[in-house]
Amino acid sequence: MQDRRTALATGLFGALMLVAAVVVVVDARRLPEQDSATGPAVMPLIVAALLAAVGFGLLVQAGIRLRAAEPTPRSGAGWRVVALVGALLAFAALLPLLGYVVTATGLFVSAALLLGAPRRWVLLAYGWALAAAVFFVFDRLIGLSLPSGPWGF
Repeated sequence: MQDRRTALATGLFGALMLVAAVVVVVDARRLPEQDSATGPAVMPLIVAALLAAVGFGLLVQAGIRLRAAEPTPRSGAGWRVVALVGALLAFAALLPLLGYVVTATGLFVSAALLLGAPRRWVLLAYGWALAAAVFFVFDRLIGLSLPSGPWGF
């Protein structure tokens, strides 16, 4: 048996995918026409169709499961959402001051701790390695500049 909250979340995600499909179609229609058979709007329209199909499927699945779902007791997880939003806001506020690697590491560690990650002692190393790898790829290899902070990374 699936709980009600999971079925509602599935339906919400399906609805968001349908909205995203509509946005992609609207944006694809604004692209300039070309003489070739496959213009620039072909691929976005294919992606929009796939988004719509999966979104519709998730909505149908959620509707079916919602009828048989059991109500779930309140878990008090609302504070986690508030804390995650706070971590994201702190990331955005501190990014220009401390740089990408430091703030992304903090965001990774705080999100992992709030979501109940096991092996807490390795989170800092994982977060630092992931943030440093993303910084290296985007800033050094691709050339998309990320805030480097006072330490140069």
